[in-house]
Amino acid sequence: MRLPDEPDIPAQINIVPMIDVIFAILTFFIMSTLFLTRTGELPVNLPKAETAPPQLSQSSTITVTIEKNGQLSLNSVAVSLEKLIAQINTLTGDSKNEFLVEISADENVSHGRVVAVMDKLRQIPGARLAIVTKN
Repeated sequence: MRLPDEPDIPAQINIVPMIDVIFAILTFFIMSTLFLTRTGELPVNLPKAETAPPQLSQSSTITVTIEKNGQLSLNSVAVSLEKLIAQINTLTGDSKNEFLVEISADENVSHGRVVAVMDKLRQIPGARLAIVTKN
């Protein structure tokens, strides 16, 4: 029971804990976006090229990776050289459109291995080849 001569105390909302929660959520989102990188790549040491022109990203790009030990991967999935053409044809279907095949070879891979992969890839109709380098 209130006495009639007591002043009314206005309701207050303490926003300091709310600001703390908002900053914690903001920090979480900032930190999580820093880790949003292409995780589909395999770790290879790309050779450097000063004059390599940048390629525009295309939706129909297929990546063939040749690791240091010579292991082949097609879009980060291990594949043998003999099955490479069949796997790419499965990915592209019966499309007659041109598509880009990026060869991402470790700089320590033998030249013969890269040439063997390129020779297989040239047998695919509509395939354009590009070698990935770093600047």
